Amino acid sequence: MDIISALTHEFSLQKWQIENVVSLIDDGNTIPFIARYRKEAHGTLDDQTLREISERLEYLRNLDKRREEVRSLIDSQEKLTDELSAALDKAVTLAEIEDIYRPYKPKRKTRASVAREKGLEPLAQIIYLQDKNSPPAIELAVEYINEEKEVLTAEDALQGAMDIIAEDISDNADIRRRLRNLFTVVGVVNSKAADKDEKSVYEQYYDFSQPVDKIAGHRVLAIDRGEREGFLKVSVELDRIKAMNVIGSVTLTNNGSLLTDTVRDAGIDAYDRLIYPSIEREIRSMLTEKAAADAIKVFSSNLKELLLQPPVKGKVALGLDPGYRTGCKVAVVDATGRVLDTGVAYITHSAAQQEQAKVLIKNLIKRYGVQIIAIGNGTASKETEIFTANLLKEIDTDTAYMVVSEAGASVYSASKLAAEEFPQYDVSLRSAVSIARRLQDPLAELVKIDPKAIGVGQYQHDMPKKELDGALNGVVEDAVNAVGVDVNTASPSLLTRVSGINSTVAKNIVTFREENGAFTSRSQLKKVPKLGAKAYEQCAGFMRVAESKNLLDNTGVHPESYDAAKNLLELFAYTVKDASAGKIADLKEKIDSLGEEKVAEKLGIGVPTLQDIVKELMRPGRDPRDELPPPMLRTDVMDMKDLKSGMELQGTVRNVIDFGAFIDIGVHQDGLVHISQITDKYIKHPSEVLKVGQIVTVWVIDVNMDKKRISLTMKKPKDYEK
Repeated sequence: MDIISALTHEFSLQKWQIENVVSLIDDGNTIPFIARYRKEAHGTLDDQTLREISERLEYLRNLDKRREEVRSLIDSQEKLTDELSAALDKAVTLAEIEDIYRPYKPKRKTRASVAREKGLEPLAQIIYLQDKNSPPAIELAVEYINEEKEVLTAEDALQGAMDIIAEDISDNADIRRRLRNLFTVVGVVNSKAADKDEKSVYEQYYDFSQPVDKIAGHRVLAIDRGEREGFLKVSVELDRIKAMNVIGSVTLTNNGSLLTDTVRDAGIDAYDRLIYPSIEREIRSMLTEKAAADAIKVFSSNLKELLLQPPVKGKVALGLDPGYRTGCKVAVVDATGRVLDTGVAYITHSAAQQEQAKVLIKNLIKRYGVQIIAIGNGTASKETEIFTANLLKEIDTDTAYMVVSEAGASVYSASKLAAEEFPQYDVSLRSAVSIARRLQDPLAELVKIDPKAIGVGQYQHDMPKKELDGALNGVVEDAVNAVGVDVNTASPSLLTRVSGINSTVAKNIVTFREENGAFTSRSQLKKVPKLGAKAYEQCAGFMRVAESKNLLDNTGVHPESYDAAKNLLELFAYTVKDASAGKIADLKEKIDSLGEEKVAEKLGIGVPTLQDIVKELMRPGRDPRDELPPPMLRTDVMDMKDLKSGMELQGTVRNVIDFGAFIDIGVHQDGLVHISQITDKYIKHPSEVLKVGQIVTVWVIDVNMDKKRISLTMKKPKDYEK
């Protein structure tokens, strides 16, 4: 296969783009580095597209590897023909290659293999030819009676021959391809209750039917789980007549042969016993793989938006990890995330203990100048939120609070990483620290947690582990590198996610700064043990050194472009100091007047690199997250019973899924905006309109107190009241 041409066609790109991307990947460059610092080579493709190309490249290379393995295996049996070789060359999926190999694949003992051992293959071949002058099959079978081989009757011989024909039909690559396509186009997924009287969350699937080409991914995953848990029986049905017509069109003649009915019967047996069960499994597997791939994309998109939520910078934070029996764990951290104090507040206990809790938290707020409070959204969160809102009314302060997701906090708190970071604190207090830091800097804190535990997907525990881990780790890597990392404050967890840095080098960076003091230049990174030239090339542009005398060390300008950046400033009579002082406001205007292409040519760089350098010089040390709307902080609390139909509210998107989005509207229970209530325009998926962390205006449609369900709409009331 010409992989370059295949990728060029599949991604609708120019051949040179694909060639350069493949070359860059093969040279050991990371996706963030390629996306950010090799834009001219690939035409400014984004990191997501580059990852998709990388994944597809790996698939096609594995496909080619399997193609040659199959070619070699067939050749070793001395059965490779020009036709087979050409068919292998044309195959574009693994299923097609395996279909071609199926007749030559060593089989376990089958009815057909037993019949072949009994010498019945010649009879099968004669019958399959369907000579119009041939006598009936039973008469031909008489000649193959052989007591030594346990073929005792003509019926035994005929049955054996039909078993061989059935297996040959089942192994026919053309028949399988056509039936697989038929299943895909007109097949129907059915699910029934395993026990009609048993109550479960899968009741909507107790009598469910939907075409294969229409069924939504989240339904496939729900049905799969229901089947695994024993609540559902699932099948993929196909019109049997249509299936038999496909088999007949390949296997039957119309010459009036007396053998045609025998071949037809063998075809029916092949379909019922061999082909249908096999292709049904393939279709189920295909649906699950596609649903999982789509779910991973949604999870990845949600995770990226969550990781890139704006930090609440420069504020002292108080973290509350709610709890009933063991109390609410409290931690105060300074603006850099350093722990200042910890404690336990018994918010849900007796009135006396609640008063003690108030005194404790008021004192902490006053002593440390707490400006923001982060409340975990787990057990006792609602009570803690009410307590906090009432407490804030009693003190003269601008302190506000926000309920944050504590998904994965307990996993982190009990981890080896947390034990190394906070050996002096128990597990629950570590969790309170993590909750406070999540509000201060979501990215820096969430990178410490397994992405699967962050909880912004659907059916994540049903996803293939390798694919999910690969996708989510890629998202974390892209997010970290998009923001950049302060080399003097970053944890090993954060540094590990930087392009070109592995866990060993990340620890070495931390050890180096502990032993030698803060880094004062990017070039110092070269002195870190095991951080070689290639690693430096990959990571340098993403590292920020605020303490450096060289302004460029605290920007996204790569060291390889420092000369170009300085020459750019000199070209328009500026200095690096001017950039540091914010005195180059008209730089872009001057470049535009001369022409970007001419300026780039003078500097010996491409236009995309020029644009990136200008962006960095205009706002040195910038954090791209600062350009996003800040998180919604609250000072008061509502209860679910306060909600009324038509009420207008502001909320934060917490999770985007296939059928809608969950919105935090400040009543502890997230409300659901169904996909049909997001917009009047047709959308295939809610992610076309909504992103995790986005602040939206919603209206209440319905509140079900018994089921704890809130239905919301993003359409104006007059629209949904119709």
